[in-house]
Amino acid sequence: MKVAIDGPAGCGKSTIARMIADNFGFLYINSGNLYRAVTYLALEEKVGWRHVPAMIALAQRHRFDYLPDGSVDADGKRLSGELRTPQVDAIVSQVSAIPEIRAEVNAIIRSISEGKNVVSEGRDITTVVFPDAEVKLYLDASAQIRAERRFRERLAQQASDKLSDAPSIEEIQKNIEMRDKLDTRKAVGALKIAKDAVYLDTSDLTIEQVYEKVYKILMARIGHGRK
Repeated sequence: MKVAIDGPAGCGKSTIARMIADNFGFLYINSGNLYRAVTYLALEEKVGWRHVPAMIALAQRHRFDYLPDGSVDADGKRLSGELRTPQVDAIVSQVSAIPEIRAEVNAIIRSISEGKNVVSEGRDITTVVFPDAEVKLYLDASAQIRAERRFRERLAQQASDKLSDAPSIEEIQKNIEMRDKLDTRKAVGALKIAKDAVYLDTSDLTIEQVYEKVYKILMARIGHGRK
């Protein structure tokens, strides 16, 4: 079974996808981490992201897999913390915007998923990567609510002596709104709501309440598939 989850930044799709993976025994795939893996390798091999033919060749000559703990396997090397460095952060957006790289990563995701129960989340999972997924979900929430969630997450991650350095909720919301505009206007892989996706507004729900709704949807689909 393929479970595909789309939605804007901060809507809770990563958390819900991990909960599905843990409770149903599905493989969790975050498409963003694969773009980060390609970006990391480009930096390691000194391939400029603007050199599209070289970037395509790089993506094609490496073998990728996704591990149950959420890390990426590249040619047998586990990549985890390496994917979240400032150097990767600085250019991963540009790398993921290259149409040819998006096509390569989409093919990698489909290859990894073949013959497996998978829950995958990203920006165009339901519309491009898995348009035939048995379950499609689009999670959403207001920009203000998503900013508040991100603010709380960052506070929890930062040491107490660095709290003053944390961006304000207003700054986070502004960045989220800017990203929303960019994601919905991209020429390739734009964020869209698939016609057959179940839309869930999570603004007034706890993560447990969201998962309860998703759980019922999955159980209904699994039960239907057994008939």
